[in-house]
Amino acid sequence: MLERFSGEPITLLQFDLDGTLIDSVPQLAKAVNGALVDCELPVVALSQVAEWIGNGADMLLRRAWARNSDPGMGPSSALFNQLRQAFDRHYHAGLDRDFSLYPDVMTTLMCLRQTGVKMAIVTNKPHPFVMPLLQASGLAGLFDYVLGGDLLPQRKPDPAPLLHICEQLRVSPANSLMIGDSRSDILAARAASMRCVGLTYGYNHGEPIANSAPDRILDHFSQLTDLLLVSDKD
Repeated sequence: MLERFSGEPITLLQFDLDGTLIDSVPQLAKAVNGALVDCELPVVALSQVAEWIGNGADMLLRRAWARNSDPGMGPSSALFNQLRQAFDRHYHAGLDRDFSLYPDVMTTLMCLRQTGVKMAIVTNKPHPFVMPLLQASGLAGLFDYVLGGDLLPQRKPDPAPLLHICEQLRVSPANSLMIGDSRSDILAARAASMRCVGLTYGYNHGEPIANSAPDRILDHFSQLTDLLLVSDKD
């Protein structure tokens, strides 16, 4: 498999999960609001949850808590632990519903997989939730490596998760491409000296992905095949 923009051939594709492959906002919003109700806090809107996704479950819950509280005061450790435990309980119970694959994700991933390229998931979502969601979506068998956000001390936008996957799969960062929907994905790729593709349809805190200056910007996931696959006449 060869790529059409400048640089070394790509032999590893690293994908973000939420907002890139899977639209999980309804699923996450139900879990957040279930936790807030359990802790006797006001619920938040679906649109707010969409803007808060991308930095892990703890940050998502802190943003939801701050929306209904004094922004200068964080929750006590006891309250936050209660909130996080309630979120985990609600989210785990709903992992098999209230989500959808973005258009053409399955067919595009299968097409890319047939080229022999290695593929990995690198997400800030806690790892215990990642595999059940991949299994429920039918994507689980397509990836050589899956890295959740709590398996390393660092998470995106730190480059460590991306570099860890390169090391585990024995691929140079120069031969790896990061595909994601948020500035955390693009910043992590830049810090890892890795090329990156930004998708316009995901969750990026209400900010255009173009502001993060990825190497390529795509509106549809299926455009990856046009970008990456070289036809016989090329």
